[in-house]
Amino acid sequence: MIPLMKFTFINEYETKEELIEFIRKTSKFSMGEKCLEFEQGFSRFQGRRYSVLFNSGASANLALLQSLKNLGRIKEGDNVGFSALTWATNVMPIIQIGLNPIPVDCSVNTLNVMSNNLLATLEKYKLRVLFITNALGFAGDLLNIKEICNERGIILIEDNCESLGTELYGTKTGNFGLASTFSFFVAHHMSTIEGGMVSTDDEELYDMLIIVRANGWDRNLRHDKQIRLRKAHNILSEFEAKYTFYDLAFNMRPTEITGFLGLTQLKYLSQNIEKRNQNYQLIEAVIEKNSDLILISHEHISKLSPFATVIVCKSKELRDKYLYRFSGAGIEIRPVIAGNIQRQPFFKKYININVDLPSTDFIHYCGFYCGNYPELTDMDIETIISCLHKLD
Repeated sequence: MIPLMKFTFINEYETKEELIEFIRKTSKFSMGEKCLEFEQGFSRFQGRRYSVLFNSGASANLALLQSLKNLGRIKEGDNVGFSALTWATNVMPIIQIGLNPIPVDCSVNTLNVMSNNLLATLEKYKLRVLFITNALGFAGDLLNIKEICNERGIILIEDNCESLGTELYGTKTGNFGLASTFSFFVAHHMSTIEGGMVSTDDEELYDMLIIVRANGWDRNLRHDKQIRLRKAHNILSEFEAKYTFYDLAFNMRPTEITGFLGLTQLKYLSQNIEKRNQNYQLIEAVIEKNSDLILISHEHISKLSPFATVIVCKSKELRDKYLYRFSGAGIEIRPVIAGNIQRQPFFKKYININVDLPSTDFIHYCGFYCGNYPELTDMDIETIISCLHKLD
């Protein structure tokens, strides 16, 4: 069988050996220096000023929205546009903190929200936030989207969990908006088993993310910021300050194991991205020749960092036939992310609107994907390719 992901880590043996040694030697496992080191290293890789590590990508999404609400930049009842082709825990926090989720259609050709999709949504809804998902290593025309958001006072934030390392217009995905979230769950570009990150250049948002991550207290802020906050709230002693809670928050702290694994996997990240791209180019060349299939467009992307191999068929009937072929060859397959989120039970339960999303529906019914990772062998790739030749 060719699974969606073969191993937990890139360079699995070396990573496990290093982890065993770390566990033997370390005296602290709760959030500490390794987490901070990973945050700093990730910021350098991403090209952002600040990064805050969380216990999961889902936590990163929730903390980012809660931080924006704590700062007064968004308020209960605001409309938040989101990519209709996305993961459930991108949308759930919007509902959980009292905002209105507005799905935005995604292009069949790019799998992503394009500027024309956004403009079509803005004809019907006024958005305060656009939470865009850079899907599966691809991206929309983010520069145009950013300009529209800037012109209309829309806060742009990015879910970059699946497109770590992708570049367009001379910029990495995840760097177009105010902030971006990342996931380090198993099968992502890098794995800390569980783990997530928010990256931003906004210092005020960075400080609030630190507060929101850990109970609402100030213990992890820089000392001068602690003093300023305590003075503003008339906290007169260190004794009181240790148990003073300044704003709505959660406990989303990672462990030192998360930080250590992040540092270890970061060493292999560029190599991982390059190998994924090489695999995808081999497979894409076959997709391009098959008139049953739709080639995903990425001419505007200068560096592609594929998360998976996405297959979009020209009809549901064709998809069913290719699903059968892939399954018969022992290749593990799954829907494209979570399909059209508007069709998920939780969305129907809590949200009354029903937006017309023809392109996302097409992907929902006609698409699927299989794994793409460095451990795929030549034989694995040949097996995948053999399933992508045109049906008789």
